[in-house]
Amino acid sequence: MPRIARRSAPSSCSGDYHGILQVDGYAAYKGLIKNGGHLVQLAFCFAHARRKFWDVHVATKSPIAAEALQRIAMFYAIEDRIRGLPAAHRAAVRQTDTRPLIEGFKPWLEARLLEVSKKSGLGKTIRYTLNHWEGLTRFIDDGRIEIDSNTVERSINPIGLGKKNYLFAGSEGGAETWATLASLINTAKLHDIDPRHYLTDVLERIVSGRIKINQLHMLLPWNWKAERDSSQAKLAA
Repeated sequence: MPRIARRSAPSSCSGDYHGILQVDGYAAYKGLIKNGGHLVQLAFCFAHARRKFWDVHVATKSPIAAEALQRIAMFYAIEDRIRGLPAAHRAAVRQTDTRPLIEGFKPWLEARLLEVSKKSGLGKTIRYTLNHWEGLTRFIDDGRIEIDSNTVERSINPIGLGKKNYLFAGSEGGAETWATLASLINTAKLHDIDPRHYLTDVLERIVSGRIKINQLHMLLPWNWKAERDSSQAKLAA
């Protein structure tokens, strides 16, 4: 598990993964693209780009930043309509509705960049967006990709908030125990399971001896949920 106190090198976590990785603009992620090839494709987060325009707008009341925010809001309005739908459907809507907006946004940004100082906050924000353009717009062609990484960031936020406390785990074994519990809790959340109810039931089964050591795999969140759903279906029949 990566250390929480600082960012670990992405290459130490990715192994031989091939596919799409959705990340923020942290420069080290670009090192995952080997020899300019296609082992890992980076999908960047539009929320990060939007936040930079927002900061400029708040600080300077720039009309250019305000219009950029309005344009990005149109992308998000489309995403609100298709959130949770099958990937193929999302990709189709993005092709017809989002692509024309995206294709109009880039030349608009390039034209505005010629009007502002490159050293200004707005100039830096526009350059950030253009420099990350391929990854920012990768979601257009792949319905599996989100427009941003907000969902993931919200899920790991509690871990980030508690990172100073975790330095006092007491021992390496204590830290590993915490990591195991954190993984179980977040996996339960991903499967729409109440973590408190799940852990209470799991611990009660283990302590009471109702589950044997060779059956512990049945207590993993996805197996536990399948068993619960099966039991509820039988009761309802």
